[in-house]
Amino acid sequence: MEGRNCSHPLLKGGSLTQSKKYKHGFSSSQIQSLAAVCEALIPPLPTVLDTTVTSNGDQLHEMALHSYYKSSAFQSPFPDETAELLVKRGIPKAVAVVSLVLKFLSTRLGTLLLCGHTALDWKWPFVHKFSELSVKKREAILQKWSRGTLLLPLRTVFFLLKVTCFYTFFSLTDENSQNPAWEAIGYHVETVDNSREPEDERPLEKGLIETKNQIEFNLKESLIQKGLHVTENPKDNALNIKCDVVIVGSGCGGGVAAAVLTKAGLKVLVLEKGHYFVPQDYSGLEGPSMNELYASGGIFSTLDGLFILLAGSTVGGGSAINWSASIKTPNHVIEEWSVDRKISIFGGAEYQSAMDEVWKRIGVTENCVQEGFQNQVLRKGCENLGLKVEGVPRNSTENHYCGSCGYGCRRGEKKGTDSTWLVDAVNNGAVILTGCKAEKFVLVKDEKEKHIKRCKGVIATIESNGTQRKLNIEAKASVSACGALFTPPLLVSSGLKNKHVGKNLHLHPVLFAWGYFPESESELKGKNFEGGILTSIHKVVTGEPNFRTIVESAGFGPASFAVFLPWVSGQDSKEQMSKYSRTAMLFTLIRDVGSGEVKEEGSVKYELGGLDKENLKAGLRETLRILIAAGAVEVGTFQSNGQRLVCEGVGNEDVEKFLETVKAVGGPASGEKYWTMYCSAHQMSSCRMGASEKDGAVDGNGECWEAKGLFVSDSSVLPTALGVNPMITIETTAYCISKRIAESLKRETNV
Repeated sequence: MEGRNCSHPLLKGGSLTQSKKYKHGFSSSQIQSLAAVCEALIPPLPTVLDTTVTSNGDQLHEMALHSYYKSSAFQSPFPDETAELLVKRGIPKAVAVVSLVLKFLSTRLGTLLLCGHTALDWKWPFVHKFSELSVKKREAILQKWSRGTLLLPLRTVFFLLKVTCFYTFFSLTDENSQNPAWEAIGYHVETVDNSREPEDERPLEKGLIETKNQIEFNLKESLIQKGLHVTENPKDNALNIKCDVVIVGSGCGGGVAAAVLTKAGLKVLVLEKGHYFVPQDYSGLEGPSMNELYASGGIFSTLDGLFILLAGSTVGGGSAINWSASIKTPNHVIEEWSVDRKISIFGGAEYQSAMDEVWKRIGVTENCVQEGFQNQVLRKGCENLGLKVEGVPRNSTENHYCGSCGYGCRRGEKKGTDSTWLVDAVNNGAVILTGCKAEKFVLVKDEKEKHIKRCKGVIATIESNGTQRKLNIEAKASVSACGALFTPPLLVSSGLKNKHVGKNLHLHPVLFAWGYFPESESELKGKNFEGGILTSIHKVVTGEPNFRTIVESAGFGPASFAVFLPWVSGQDSKEQMSKYSRTAMLFTLIRDVGSGEVKEEGSVKYELGGLDKENLKAGLRETLRILIAAGAVEVGTFQSNGQRLVCEGVGNEDVEKFLETVKAVGGPASGEKYWTMYCSAHQMSSCRMGASEKDGAVDGNGECWEAKGLFVSDSSVLPTALGVNPMITIETTAYCISKRIAESLKRETNV
């Protein structure tokens, strides 16, 4: 496809046809068992070609469907790729359980132990290994594991293998960036003309140092050339770097901080563990894009598997891969934070002025020229029900019609920090170091106030050409802006003890619903992956004075959609996926009261509150009503039993009877008969601001109570859950914090 051949090597596909050496560590017998599981999950199915179709396009689609139903995840390289993904992204303890189960399944006795009488036969050898059983018997075993409430580890194994197998099957591509199943399910990567002449210089080039391209000598010279004071420390194989401010992270918080602080005349060094990409680099391919642009490749779960957590991990952070929603902080939230919680930064003209400045800098527009299929569904359903539906402001042009912004905006029309604030920062002398991971902040005793510490900088590491090198960065002020999932572990590893560090984590829990709209039976045109991802919003009225629940549309590629889609049987899953492109996916999101904890990187715990479950239930039921009112022929949730309703000939009474069965159930480890998967793309409050040390991890200026000169400038400082898409709120808060950092450093200089 036009433009795709010039995408960045890290964002290209090709795993289907590339020979590679796998690092998963599974034995051949374990892979044999895994292949048997994959085949039962996505089996080959009998199909008959429809010879009555006449048009060339219909014939090609019929042949693609025939090939799709005949295909199986048993085929190479899917089992090895599934194992690779599992080991790379899975929680180590859970992966160990999967490994053990696969060992058991590779033996007759182990299969008998885990699968019961299904492994028995009247003929020799009487007991079969899992791979020797028929596909039908293997499917029955997996169905039992999925429904099981007594042996939850087996349900966990089913969950992990289902997620990784389906993700692999629908995301892997060949050297032409094609997946064999895509034509059959109506999906293609959007053609974008990004073949225009490249700019003479990438927007961040003058301040950028990409460590993966540097040899040791060049790195030191590059840092010096960009205005930093650098010396070598041969004893530790380290570079000692001096600057005014060091910022860890380049997303909504870090990008804004860098711009504000450089404008104040300070020398700023930004550390980013991800890579830098420009619009021409993006491929729109789900697999490699998720792998490079998201934390843990987009397969990042809470410890119990209840939530899939989506967080940016590239230059620009979440602003590079979010869905453009630019919603101002609701007034009732501002009042709660400034009045009830007594945090002055959110009160008065300062915050409002900063919000206006943010709104202007990222080019927010409030109109949408043309809505995509899913937002048309949301709008039509609401209008038919007499519900209020509002447009969503976006940091893009009014005619921005892009369904793949979650994989980086290939048109270059979305204004993330990588094309706005960070550009301002490098133009004022900031340096951005990519491929650089902060290990800990350096805390020493404060000379004036002995009971607290002072931050003197940060220790970071880079890896280049297989060699790791340490960086000792000395700064007058240090800013953690690596997000609510990564700032707390960094602060904990630095020695902070405040009880609020890593606590009070809010996730804006999301539950999805789907509705199928065959093209032949709907006036709504387009496919679910086309058009602006999020252009309409409905605020659910639940009897509370202020809304806590909203309904919006999702932007999931086929692999992510397949991950959330419940598996009832191999045939059902293939049929459901064959309808992918005309299946609208809406979700309900709540302002959560329940909270979680993240004190160690990659280890996230979370528990929904009772009110949260009620709001999710109300929101999910409203979402299904909207889909039905928009004309869906079938609707459903993502509950493990494949909960759904065929809408033809169904009256209001039947709909309400169905909706009574719709609830916010637990996750795979809950022990409930039916379970589901939640999603979170907004994490916040894990280092919340407080009026005192008893109330929060940082003060009203974003400074850590325990350490002078150490600030937090990201979503983790928000006092509570927000209730709407948080980009504007994060950037506005970061703007205010950064202004105060600059004023603080100016006062110290003048003393």
